[in-house]
Amino acid sequence: MHERQPDGYTTVAPWVVTDDTGTWLDFVSAAFDGKEQGRVPMDDGSIGHAEIRVGDTVVLAFDRREGWPVMPSLLRIWVDDADETMRNAVEAGATIVTESLDQAFGQRGGRVRDPFGNIWWVSSQVEEVPFEEAMRRLGEPRYQQAMDVAQKTLDAELTGGAGTSVGIVQAD
Repeated sequence: MHERQPDGYTTVAPWVVTDDTGTWLDFVSAAFDGKEQGRVPMDDGSIGHAEIRVGDTVVLAFDRREGWPVMPSLLRIWVDDADETMRNAVEAGATIVTESLDQAFGQRGGRVRDPFGNIWWVSSQVEEVPFEEAMRRLGEPRYQQAMDVAQKTLDAELTGGAGTSVGIVQAD
């Protein structure tokens, strides 16, 4: 049977558009152990197409053209250790959007903004939680607070955060 996508690609492939795709590829390599697949330079020195493999996904990228709006991407990355990966991302130039939190769905993770404005959800699956149990957990104060922090920190990041105060949930 014919596959919908070429070998080595996932059904959904994210695109990231930046003002400096070459430096973005370097960031992804350092922060998330990305493996650059290649880049296509244009006559004007910009990058017209690039690919980097992060885990099992190829992320496609190219340079933004004059007159195009800035379009930050929102990306989720699954990793073995969200806390360590977030530290690596910060060392590579990212800033923390949401500190790592334990979540009702059995995940631990947070968010970082890369130097190009893209927001990465960095997540680890730390326990298997059936959907019904996750829904029940969302009624617990601890997980309600974690959800509140996650939403408020993202809102603050996307709106400029004027006057937003967010508490951090500590693990028990």
